[in-house]
Parts: sequence; C-alpha cells; structure tokens
Amino acid sequence: MSPFRILAASLALFFGLQMTPALAQSEATGSGDPVYQIQNPPAFAMMADLVIARPLLIVATVVGAGLFVIALPFTATGGGIGRTGKALVVDPARAAFVRCLGCTGDSYGEQE
Repeated sequence: MSPFRILAASLALFFGLQMTPALAQSEATGSGDPVYQIQNPPAFAMMADLVIARPLLIVATVVGAGLFVIALPFTATGGGIGRTGKALVVDPARAAFVRCLGCTGDSYGEQE
C-alpha cells in the first residue's frame, strides 16, 4: 500500500474510535449510577483501550520523557520542573498503567 493510503486508513480508524467513549456512555446499564458505568465498561471499550489507547499512551510517556529531558534546562530556570514532569511524563504514564481497562477520565482510585 502507498504511504498515503496507510495514513488515510490510520486516520479514519483513529477518528472512528474517538466515538468509542460516546458510544460507551450511551449504552446504559440500567442503574443510572455513573460510577457503575465507569467501573464496568463494555467489552468493545476494553478491547479498544487495550489495542489502541494503551500502546499510544506508552509511546506518549516515552516521547514525553524525552521532551522533558530536552526542556529541563528551560524549565529549571523558570521553576516549573514539577509541573512539566507531571504533564509530560506522569499523567500519560498514570493513564497507561494505573487507569482501569476501558475506563474513561481520571478514575484511578474508584475501583472497589
């Protein structure tokens, strides 16, 4: 396949899967409890999270760590090392490794 077709197919898949959280929210579990819906996502949300989101978040963590090292001299002079490290490394890593499978948002500590 040509690089253009690969790029077009990748973008179509990426933007098509952006609807996954909206579809997951529209599938009501009947309880009306949003925490129940967060803790028990549907199977397609878990599969999309495992196959697409987690690898991308791991790549974002590695790229963010590299950018953090590059930006370290500039952030050190401004005094924002903690905020920069949290935004570039900690947040993507937490979303990749701590968040429950298929969950959306910051639901790190909401599992029972």
